Amino acid sequence: MKVTIIDYGVGNLRSLRRGLERADATVEISDDPAQIADAEALVLPGVGAFGECVRNSRPFHDVLVEAAEDTPILGICVGLQLMFTESTEGVPDGETIDGLDLIPGRVERLPTTAVKVPHMGWNQLTIEREHPLVAGIDGAASETRRADRSVDDGAYVYFVHSYASVVDSHTVASCDYGFDFAAIATNEAGNVMGTQFHPEKSGPIGLQLLGNFVAYAEAYHGDRVSVP
Repeated sequence: MKVTIIDYGVGNLRSLRRGLERADATVEISDDPAQIADAEALVLPGVGAFGECVRNSRPFHDVLVEAAEDTPILGICVGLQLMFTESTEGVPDGETIDGLDLIPGRVERLPTTAVKVPHMGWNQLTIEREHPLVAGIDGAASETRRADRSVDDGAYVYFVHSYASVVDSHTVASCDYGFDFAAIATNEAGNVMGTQFHPEKSGPIGLQLLGNFVAYAEAYHGDRVSVP
């Protein structure tokens, strides 16, 4: 499976490429909208401020919106945030910056009164529902897990962020840091997905997740997988 990483001037593309290659993907890095439009699967990275990422990625917005109809897309960190409807980062109170609106939701600042911001380091995933992206990861969705927040999933991943979206119907996995935020989210169809953490920095769990994305993309083009 060929996976195309979108190069719009942000993100550690080298480590992300290595992670995907370790997950048995053939990887290309592209800043060509035409090449991105023809991709079998896309990865949208992102680090830094939401507004800067919106501006830098603007040449690819139309391509991404169109690709979301029939292409597996994985957003990482601010790449996931760009997929949401809007963000409150970097604007006056009461205002927002538009995202791509591929996943309904708002990105908001973590609660500084409760925790130290930015959220930096390892933290635990809580799987909220099934999706191919989390297949085989400890803590698969279950009634017991949802009822008992003390259950230890064993799935720790690496975060660096100050903003996130609250848990909602889009959430596949959550994380508790002052409040429960969406650590993994998808669109309703399930083919547009993202992680608030960095899978390429998250050890075996991150590598498994990248492998799951590659496997999902292969199956998607094979028979259009259904998502529970």
